[in-house]
Amino acid sequence: MKIGELSKQSKTSVETLRYYEKQGLIAPPKRLANGYRNYSSNTISHLRFIQRAKKVGFSLRECKELLSIFISRDQHSCHDVKTLAENKLEEIQQQRLELEQMHHTLQKISNACCGGDESAVNCTILDALEKQP
Repeated sequence: MKIGELSKQSKTSVETLRYYEKQGLIAPPKRLANGYRNYSSNTISHLRFIQRAKKVGFSLRECKELLSIFISRDQHSCHDVKTLAENKLEEIQQQRLELEQMHHTLQKISNACCGGDESAVNCTILDALEKQP
């Protein structure tokens, strides 16, 4: 299938498809006599796999690794995949803790600000941000 059709079916932009190809996420297509890319039918399932993996937080590098395992399942164990998932869970948990801390700090300095129309010369939010380590 041509790149435009693949783009439409996968709901992925042509630019993204080219980028994925360049990054090795999808296999380079065969070229037709007229130079058009002719993607295999597997490409659409690989793109959907990548989209679902991205939705749960995997980076493109991690998607590439997962897709590699997906394509050659018989050469890998569930342990390989579970390790990737557990590492991602730990990373997400750390990000969650950092976001909670950011939320707490921002809430605290926002509550300290009067939010009035007066000059920001003595704004407690600006003062707190200036003094934050």
